[in-house]
Amino acid sequence: MNKYRLSLIGLVLSIFIYLSSILLELELFERAMSFLASLGRFEFEEAIIPLLIFFTFVFLNTRRNSKKVQMENAKLNIYKAMLNSSHHILNNFIYQMDIFKITAEDTPGFDTKVLSFYEDIINNASHQIDSLSNLTTIDEFSIRTSVMST
Repeated sequence: MNKYRLSLIGLVLSIFIYLSSILLELELFERAMSFLASLGRFEFEEAIIPLLIFFTFVFLNTRRNSKKVQMENAKLNIYKAMLNSSHHILNNFIYQMDIFKITAEDTPGFDTKVLSFYEDIINNASHQIDSLSNLTTIDEFSIRTSVMST
Protein backbone atom coordinates (compact mmCIF):
# COMPACT_ATOMS: atom_id res chain seq x y z
CA MET A 1 0.00 0.00 0.00
CA ASN A 2 2.84 2.35 0.84
CA LYS A 3 4.25 1.79 -2.63
CA TYR A 4 1.21 3.39 -4.29
CA ARG A 5 0.51 6.07 -1.67
CA LEU A 6 1.26 9.06 -3.91
CA SER A 7 -0.73 7.58 -6.78
CA LEU A 8 -3.72 7.08 -4.49
CA ILE A 9 -3.41 10.63 -3.16
CA GLY A 10 -3.31 11.91 -6.76
CA LEU A 11 -6.35 9.83 -7.68
CA VAL A 12 -8.36 11.05 -4.67
CA LEU A 13 -7.35 14.66 -5.32
CA SER A 14 -8.26 14.36 -9.01
CA ILE A 15 -11.66 12.86 -8.23
CA PHE A 16 -12.30 15.55 -5.62
CA ILE A 17 -11.41 18.35 -8.05
CA TYR A 18 -13.49 16.75 -10.82
CA LEU A 19 -16.57 16.29 -8.63
CA SER A 20 -16.30 19.72 -7.06
CA SER A 21 -15.92 21.40 -10.47
CA ILE A 22 -19.03 19.56 -11.75
CA LEU A 23 -21.14 20.17 -8.66
CA LEU A 24 -20.09 23.80 -8.23
CA GLU A 25 -19.92 24.53 -11.97
CA LEU A 26 -16.44 26.03 -11.66
CA GLU A 27 -15.29 25.52 -15.27
CA LEU A 28 -11.70 24.98 -14.17
CA PHE A 29 -10.40 24.13 -17.65
CA GLU A 30 -11.62 27.41 -19.14
CA ARG A 31 -10.13 29.35 -16.22
CA ALA A 32 -6.81 27.54 -16.60
CA MET A 33 -6.76 28.29 -20.36
CA SER A 34 -7.54 31.97 -19.80
CA PHE A 35 -4.81 32.10 -17.14
CA LEU A 36 -2.31 30.57 -19.54
CA ALA A 37 -3.41 33.01 -22.27
CA SER A 38 -2.88 35.93 -19.87
CA LEU A 39 0.62 34.62 -19.15
CA GLY A 40 1.39 34.89 -22.87
CA ARG A 41 1.84 38.63 -22.62
CA PHE A 42 4.66 38.14 -20.09
CA GLU A 43 6.58 35.95 -22.59
CA PHE A 44 7.22 32.98 -20.33
CA GLU A 45 7.62 30.72 -23.37
CA GLU A 46 11.40 31.14 -23.27
CA ALA A 47 11.48 29.79 -19.71
CA ILE A 48 9.37 26.69 -20.37
CA ILE A 49 12.08 24.55 -21.98
CA PRO A 50 14.75 25.35 -19.33
CA LEU A 51 12.19 24.69 -16.59
CA LEU A 52 11.23 21.36 -18.18
CA ILE A 53 14.90 20.40 -18.38
CA PHE A 54 15.47 21.45 -14.77
CA PHE A 55 12.46 19.53 -13.45
CA THR A 56 13.43 16.47 -15.52
CA PHE A 57 16.83 16.43 -13.84
CA VAL A 58 15.27 17.02 -10.42
CA PHE A 59 13.01 14.02 -11.06
CA LEU A 60 15.94 11.88 -12.22
CA ASN A 61 18.03 12.90 -9.21
CA THR A 62 15.19 12.12 -6.82
CA ARG A 63 14.66 8.75 -8.48
CA ARG A 64 18.38 7.91 -8.28
CA ASN A 65 18.53 8.89 -4.61
CA SER A 66 15.46 6.79 -3.92
CA LYS A 67 17.08 3.75 -5.54
CA LYS A 68 20.25 4.39 -3.54
CA VAL A 69 18.27 4.49 -0.29
CA GLN A 70 16.46 1.29 -1.25
CA MET A 71 19.79 -0.43 -1.91
CA GLU A 72 21.18 0.74 1.44
CA ASN A 73 18.07 -0.53 3.22
CA ALA A 74 18.38 -3.89 1.46
CA LYS A 75 22.04 -4.12 2.48
CA LEU A 76 21.10 -3.24 6.06
CA ASN A 77 18.40 -5.92 6.14
CA ILE A 78 20.81 -8.52 4.76
CA TYR A 79 23.44 -7.51 7.32
CA LYS A 80 20.95 -7.79 10.18
CA ALA A 81 19.74 -11.19 8.98
CA MET A 82 23.31 -12.47 8.68
CA LEU A 83 24.19 -11.04 12.07
CA ASN A 84 21.17 -12.68 13.71
CA SER A 85 22.02 -16.02 12.11
CA SER A 86 25.66 -15.75 13.15
CA HIS A 87 24.58 -14.74 16.62
CA HIS A 88 22.38 -17.83 16.85
CA ILE A 89 25.16 -20.14 15.61
CA LEU A 90 27.72 -18.66 17.99
CA ASN A 91 25.38 -18.86 20.95
CA ASN A 92 24.75 -22.54 20.19
CA PHE A 93 28.51 -23.06 20.03
CA ILE A 94 29.00 -21.29 23.37
CA TYR A 95 26.29 -23.41 25.01
CA GLN A 96 27.89 -26.57 23.65
CA MET A 97 31.26 -25.42 24.94
CA ASP A 98 29.70 -24.98 28.37
CA ILE A 99 29.20 -28.76 28.36
CA PHE A 100 32.96 -29.05 27.80
CA LYS A 101 33.57 -26.68 30.71
CA ILE A 102 31.31 -28.62 33.05
CA THR A 103 33.05 -31.86 32.09
CA ALA A 104 36.47 -30.27 32.59
CA GLU A 105 35.50 -28.92 36.02
CA ASP A 106 34.32 -32.40 37.06
CA THR A 107 37.52 -34.04 35.82
CA PRO A 108 40.08 -34.33 38.63
CA GLY A 109 43.48 -32.82 37.84
CA PHE A 110 42.25 -30.63 34.97
CA ASP A 111 44.37 -27.47 34.73
CA THR A 112 42.51 -24.45 36.16
CA LYS A 113 44.54 -22.11 33.95
CA VAL A 114 42.95 -23.72 30.90
CA LEU A 115 39.48 -23.16 32.40
CA SER A 116 40.39 -19.53 33.08
CA PHE A 117 41.64 -19.16 29.52
CA TYR A 118 38.40 -20.76 28.29
CA GLU A 119 36.33 -18.22 30.27
CA ASP A 120 38.31 -15.34 28.73
CA ILE A 121 37.76 -16.69 25.20
CA ILE A 122 34.01 -17.14 25.73
CA ASN A 123 33.65 -13.68 27.31
CA ASN A 124 35.61 -12.06 24.47
CA ALA A 125 33.46 -13.80 21.84
CA SER A 126 30.28 -12.72 23.65
CA HIS A 127 31.45 -9.11 23.82
CA GLN A 128 32.31 -9.10 20.11
CA ILE A 129 28.88 -10.49 19.22
CA ASP A 130 27.19 -7.83 21.37
CA SER A 131 29.39 -5.13 19.86
CA LEU A 132 28.41 -6.17 16.34
CA SER A 133 24.75 -6.31 17.31
CA ASN A 134 24.77 -2.75 18.63
CA LEU A 135 26.29 -0.96 15.61
CA THR A 136 24.50 2.22 14.62
CA THR A 137 26.20 2.75 11.25
CA ILE A 138 26.79 -0.22 9.00
CA ASP A 139 30.02 0.14 7.06
CA GLU A 140 33.31 -1.74 6.82
CA PHE A 141 35.18 0.57 9.20
CA SER A 142 32.50 0.37 11.92
CA ILE A 143 32.36 -3.41 11.72
CA ARG A 144 36.13 -3.80 11.91
CA THR A 145 36.56 -1.37 14.80
CA SER A 146 33.71 -2.87 16.81
CA VAL A 147 35.27 -6.33 16.64
CA MET A 148 38.83 -5.16 17.23
CA SER A 149 38.04 -2.86 20.15
CA THR A 150 36.87 -5.70 22.39
